[in-house]
Amino acid sequence: MMTNLVDIQSQIQKLQKQADDIKAKEFDRTLKDILVQMSAFGISVRDIQLAAKGLGGPRKSTAVKKPGKTAAKKNVKGKVVAPKFRGPLGESWSGRGLMPRWLSALVAQGKSKDDFAV
Repeated sequence: MMTNLVDIQSQIQKLQKQADDIKAKEFDRTLKDILVQMSAFGISVRDIQLAAKGLGGPRKSTAVKKPGKTAAKKNVKGKVVAPKFRGPLGESWSGRGLMPRWLSALVAQGKSKDDFAV
């Protein structure tokens, strides 16, 4: 059986109406779910607006900062640091954070970390 353009357009209209009906039914439930999540995480409409612009993210803690904290630590995250150790296969490590697996394995074999210093 061959369908013609009128039949197909009629089917499209029926399917679009079904889609609109489903969207209308699920809209309220979805909105309530979003509001529950916003409340649980303390998210405001402003937070969502900032996130939509790419400026959002987890909010900074509102806890009182302890005196004596240095400002030098503030901008350390994300800075690229030159490698201080280089492995036999070209791996590198800046010396910050946990020791990488490749270096841990070599140290476990009895080699010294200083053997791989750059």
